[in-house]
Amino acid sequence: MKLLRRSFYQRNTVDVAQDLLGKIVVREFNNVRMTGRIVETEAYSCFEPACHGFRGQTESNKALFGPVGHAYIYFIYGMHYALNVVARDDKTLGGGVLIRALEPLEGIERMEKLRKIHEIHNLTNGPGKLAQALHITKKLYGVDLTKKGELYIADDGFKKPSIIATQRIGISKAQDMMWRFVIKGNPFLSKKIK
Repeated sequence: MKLLRRSFYQRNTVDVAQDLLGKIVVREFNNVRMTGRIVETEAYSCFEPACHGFRGQTESNKALFGPVGHAYIYFIYGMHYALNVVARDDKTLGGGVLIRALEPLEGIERMEKLRKIHEIHNLTNGPGKLAQALHITKKLYGVDLTKKGELYIADDGFKKPSIIATQRIGISKAQDMMWRFVIKGNPFLSKKIK
């Protein structure tokens, strides 16, 4: 597997969100390697009101405005962490891609222990679920995903998948933007396509 270079993320956020589909999230935790194929993403740009960076930079969202290719992790609904990768072109002040769902590949037993379930289709099919399954917490905030370490994203040569664009999930603003991208027909999506 090849690490994704920083230049991969230094492009239009929507393009990066689509191109991340099929790539591999790698998590090294307690001497166990856990991996999953990205099957669902959402793009967020500071120019639109659904983005955490829309009102400007704060202490909690500063990663969105920092170097591309780094992790932006936030706590959602007071219950779950969510993994984002900072991605934007030079014209955009802040932006990132939410990793919404993975297809589990390696370390599934460890993921099941961390999630306390034994249903593979329910293991990583949502941002909070995949963060729990891979033990992604605020400790990984800002980590460089372009370097091998505890958490990174790589390309294993997976053939470019057929992609479907839909509205993003769980937002109250900018609902008309078709910035959620999924691998067509994949059974590990967080929400089925109608």
